[in-house]
Amino acid sequence: MRVISTNIGPLTKVNWHGKEIVTGIFKKPIDEPLMLQTDSVANDSIADPRVHGGQYKACYLFSSKYYNYWKRKYPHLEWGWGMFGENLTIEHLEERELRIGDIYEIGTALIQITQPREPCFKLGIRFGTQEILKEFIAHGHPGTYVKVLKKGIVKKGDPLILKEKSKSPLTIQDFYRLLFEEKKNKDHLALAIANPCIPEKKRNRLKNYV
Repeated sequence: MRVISTNIGPLTKVNWHGKEIVTGIFKKPIDEPLMLQTDSVANDSIADPRVHGGQYKACYLFSSKYYNYWKRKYPHLEWGWGMFGENLTIEHLEERELRIGDIYEIGTALIQITQPREPCFKLGIRFGTQEILKEFIAHGHPGTYVKVLKKGIVKKGDPLILKEKSKSPLTIQDFYRLLFEEKKNKDHLALAIANPCIPEKKRNRLKNYV
């Protein structure tokens, strides 16, 4: 895996059901490296810190592999890296191979895989339709959020070097399916509840399904 684009965006005002709101999802590639901080990406914009940024969502990574799939579904949109609100567009990122808790070196930073992206209405605003939410969930390739264990600089071309494999076999794809499936996979449920790299609040909610 390697970084093929570094992306940030300003806070953008949009109309949502007659009300003006702000969003940081309109990200575009920049030529400069990104500084990964413990709770966010330097110079990026976060509209709602309750659901974006923070310890478990400091930076969002999305695979370049699936851009062509979405371009075919939405050919009328103006396409570029960062379309999904990701800070880092990654070549060869595969959710089925990323274990929650894996630790990677990327540039001078050290990151840990934490959780998949769960789409909200702002992705629908970006794509011009709320139908994208159901499609994004069904497609099953959400990318991943990471925790920044060591602050550092990341630039285009930097590889992701695995430094420590998680002891838990639970992958980002496993967890994503678990979040949205009606009948929860009991093995994945137990692994998720026991995994300290997943936010405690989310693990506590999952206990309701035990």
